Formats: sequence, structure tokens, C-alpha cells
Amino acid sequence: MMNLYRFEVTIKNELCHVVIVADSDEMAFQLVDIELEKRFLKMPMVNDVSLYEKKQIKNGAGFVLTNFETVL
Repeated sequence: MMNLYRFEVTIKNELCHVVIVADSDEMAFQLVDIELEKRFLKMPMVNDVSLYEKKQIKNGAGFVLTNFETVL
């Protein structure tokens, strides 16, 4: 069964969101690193990776991302 994960990642005191589809929590955390490597030319120093939301994938699953929604 696949899940939709939303991670909050802190890089140099700035927050970014990473959304991942994976079949396990372990794989989801690994894919966060892979997606960050794809996004940046040089892998930045990541201060924190937090699982913010997890939903089972079904018709209509999704996340709303806003800049004021983050919890610090």
C-alpha cells in the first residue's frame, strides 16, 4: 500500500516542504535525501527532517502547502 508523505526540512534555518510517495516510512525518508540531491547542485547541510503528514493514497488524497502553516 502506498502512502503520501509530507516532510518539513530545515536547511540553513529555512524551511522547505518535500512531498514523497512511498510504501514505507523508511523508504520515504530515503527518498527525501534523493529529492534534495536532485534539487540542489551541492547537497546542503540539512538541520532537520520531520515527517509532518502521512496519508494513504486514494482517489482525492493531497496536501495544501502554505507558508504560514509550519510549526517551529
